[in-house]
Amino acid sequence: MDHDKLTRRELLKVAASVGALSILPDAFALADDQPKRPNILLLFPDEHRPDWMQFNAKLPIRTPNLVALGSRGVRFNWAFTPSPLCAPARACLAAGKEYDRCGVANNRVNYPVAQTTFYKLLRDSGYHVMGCGKFDLHKASSDWGLDGKHLLKEWGFSDGIDNAGKLDAIRSGRDEPKDPYMAYLEKKGLRKTHIEDIQKRNRVGVSNAFPTPLPDDAYCDNWVGQNGIDLIRGVPDGKPWFLQVNFTGPHPPWDVTESMYKMYQGVDFPQPNGGKGLTPEQFVAVRRNYAAMVTNIDRWVGVYIDELKKRGELENTLIVYSSDHGEMLGDHGLWGKSVPYQPSVGVPLVIAGPGPSIRSATQGGRVSDALVSTVDLAGTFLDYAGVARPSEMDSLPLRDVLEGKKQSHRDCVLSGLEPWRIVFDGRYKLVRGFPITGDPALFDLKEDLLENKNIAAEHKDTVERLSRLIRSH
Repeated sequence: MDHDKLTRRELLKVAASVGALSILPDAFALADDQPKRPNILLLFPDEHRPDWMQFNAKLPIRTPNLVALGSRGVRFNWAFTPSPLCAPARACLAAGKEYDRCGVANNRVNYPVAQTTFYKLLRDSGYHVMGCGKFDLHKASSDWGLDGKHLLKEWGFSDGIDNAGKLDAIRSGRDEPKDPYMAYLEKKGLRKTHIEDIQKRNRVGVSNAFPTPLPDDAYCDNWVGQNGIDLIRGVPDGKPWFLQVNFTGPHPPWDVTESMYKMYQGVDFPQPNGGKGLTPEQFVAVRRNYAAMVTNIDRWVGVYIDELKKRGELENTLIVYSSDHGEMLGDHGLWGKSVPYQPSVGVPLVIAGPGPSIRSATQGGRVSDALVSTVDLAGTFLDYAGVARPSEMDSLPLRDVLEGKKQSHRDCVLSGLEPWRIVFDGRYKLVRGFPITGDPALFDLKEDLLENKNIAAEHKDTVERLSRLIRSH
């Protein structure tokens, strides 16, 4: 092979295949006449359920910037998390591996530092890799450092700020700050105010539905959003960049600022499917706050798009909006995540850019029924960066779907959390090992999207077929 005649992308793939990305000369990255490698922006909130966007005509929620993003890209109807719990979901994303192979079974296990990440592969190929907000890759140890840089280099980041999640920040920072957000609040004289506010709130119920005394600029998601903007502005000249913004919302408790609280006052929301334990008015109050948190994050989507426009980088940036998992919000009488129902295992996924390749295929926005997992984001990012995907990854790049070359992606999608597993084939969803639904449980999501009827007894052949898929993976 004549290396002198290789394009940048070809040489990057050769180098990746032999583990030599880190020794490539930086000058080569800009030396050939190939299009500039795209920037990559991943906006990744915590606990955003898939239906809680303006695309859903049944909900009075406002997410105009996500609608605008979808109008120049692809919105996926069937996007799943590999595991509906913070640490394993984020570990699967980083490793590009399914739940049973990522090495993080639950929130009590840290990400194995020796296991590669797509972040490291991007950095070694010449990207300036950044992240801010709640990473949750070392959730078991709760060690962030006041600067939020404790393990960033080991995970593959060039720069960033890793802060605790909502409840971890309160638990660790009760006596003194242990993460950068609580340190920030301490400097502003607001740490104790924030702790007292969160301690008043239950994880569910009407006691969540009141505004926080924090001002807008000190609210965690706004602080995280601004940190990401500052990171972009610090990117070295000439470097392609990757940024992951890990918002802490709309994770409970649903604390909102006064301005956010006013967004949905007087707006009615549908009652949960099979909800119990609260009055109808209390359910609506909680859902208003959840909606306000989503709308505030949507506002940041617009801020980032405006920043890219000002920098002249919008056309060369791949923008992805998704979440680590969903939130039950009272459906089936449940709150939080960690269960196999769709509000928990489903996630939003909207992808737009870069350049004409996706835009020409979408023609004003496209909705895809392809089966996808957030595991697939790792391979997608590597593909657009021109970096070879390691053979040990389960991630399947989405490029052909995004550019309209394929309509389908996976034959089935998986998700799990000890002790249960699910598999979904585009119509039937099988749940194994979850006692609330019964074992096995089979749902026809085309006829029963709310998952109210277990039809396993009537479709034993389908149960066996899908059970084999779970076992084979």
